[in-house]
Amino acid sequence: MTQPDPGRYEAADPGAGRKTSVRWVLACLSLSVLLPSLGTSIANVGLPTMAHAFGASFQAVQWIVLAYLLAVTTLIVSVGRLGDLIGRRRLLLVGITLFTAASVLCGLAPALWLLIAARAAQGVGAAVMMALTMAFVGETVPKERTGRAMGLLGTMSAIGTALGPSLGGLLISGLGWRAIFLVNLPLGLLALLLTRRHLPVDRPRPATGRARFDHAGTVLLALTLGAYALAMTLGRGSFGAPTLALLVAAVLGAGLFLRVEARAASPLIRPAVFRDRALSSSLAMSALVSTVMMATLVVGPFYLSRGLGLGEAPVGLVLSVGPLVAAVAGVPAGRVADRFGGARTTVLGLTAVAAGCLALALLPARFGVAGYLAPIVVVTAGYAVFQTANNTAVMADVRPDRRGVVSGMLNLSRNLGLVTGASVMGAVFALASAAADVTTARPDAVATGMRITFAVAAALIVLALAVAFAGRPTARRGDSGRTAAGEGAVDGAGRPEPAGRA
Repeated sequence: MTQPDPGRYEAADPGAGRKTSVRWVLACLSLSVLLPSLGTSIANVGLPTMAHAFGASFQAVQWIVLAYLLAVTTLIVSVGRLGDLIGRRRLLLVGITLFTAASVLCGLAPALWLLIAARAAQGVGAAVMMALTMAFVGETVPKERTGRAMGLLGTMSAIGTALGPSLGGLLISGLGWRAIFLVNLPLGLLALLLTRRHLPVDRPRPATGRARFDHAGTVLLALTLGAYALAMTLGRGSFGAPTLALLVAAVLGAGLFLRVEARAASPLIRPAVFRDRALSSSLAMSALVSTVMMATLVVGPFYLSRGLGLGEAPVGLVLSVGPLVAAVAGVPAGRVADRFGGARTTVLGLTAVAAGCLALALLPARFGVAGYLAPIVVVTAGYAVFQTANNTAVMADVRPDRRGVVSGMLNLSRNLGLVTGASVMGAVFALASAAADVTTARPDAVATGMRITFAVAAALIVLALAVAFAGRPTARRGDSGRTAAGEGAVDGAGRPEPAGRA
């Protein structure tokens, strides 16, 4: 019997007794991905204008960006778990409402401190939206179409990232900096309307045996992730005393978190989850690839302007190619993942990223802009394939009551890779350029930095390929008869345990 087309597939709403088209469900989830990615990228372009408007230093207005990123990074796993416990639709509605209201407060803020506080609240709403969207795919989309749905969400994330700087520039030039936040009001209201109308109502949970929320683990994880993110974002690759102190605090916090989780009755993250080779390798690969992708955003502008001598407008056009390729490649990547499986497609994507990084190390010095653009197309297309396949492989077999926390962990690994890449790959570039200030370095020094940085990036992707092969779940071949709903024993991620381990 042939499977229905995802656009015609009708998902029953158990709470309201009605049915809803998966197309409308995916429209809700797409908006829930677009808004946080737009919120991440649109504020950067307005920092100089806001510094002038508030009479503040650049270091002060940087917190407009940092407050948002810190809120997302520290809470994304916790809110995913909270959605598993209290209901994902209910929490997603709260997250969209908070994001929208905080956006309005950002646009109306009369003082910098209030704007920064509102951005932190906006980041909390964004964490909810990012953590729960992938979890909803498992509930509403047929399993054989999961890759296409994940590809669509990846496309919307790339569109939000690409659209942010250009849309922000237009809004600031025409309406002022407040418009870059107020633009979220109509989009947020539309997301609220679609979510209330089309996402399935949360299933009622039995009163007995209900898991409790892990408050101690949540606080410890938030403090640990906050210390690490601050070390990476404030240090920018320099290892002074404050950075080292934050890194030590992060390491100690991680150890204490694992100790507390091992003793908790209802842990936020079961320590056993890290014994699941497939999930652990997927998280490690996601962090490594995101670290490399951040290098293209950090190193690219300097190389194009200083190494190739391009003006601001051409640099902007060249930098927009990557996000546009990722947006176009997302849905086709999902189709490939559905057809050939997540594991094979993950390796295919990683191989493309490695080849593109190696080409970035070798070709731009010889072929100029063309030698930069061609490898960037390969890298970003490979990234789209990898991310879609990796997310599909992880989320396909997760038990329903753990989808939120696992989705949050996937997003967290990506975010940690991005903040690590901004700091570490930026430091590699600066050291390889052998210049006191990269912004004034000679073209040949910048070219050397570019070559060495992407040679390091290629080595990191080779490491990710090794992780991919090492993490293949060979022991699970006999478990095809088990279900993700919880037959038999399950591991820390909510997957069925391999035979013999129960």
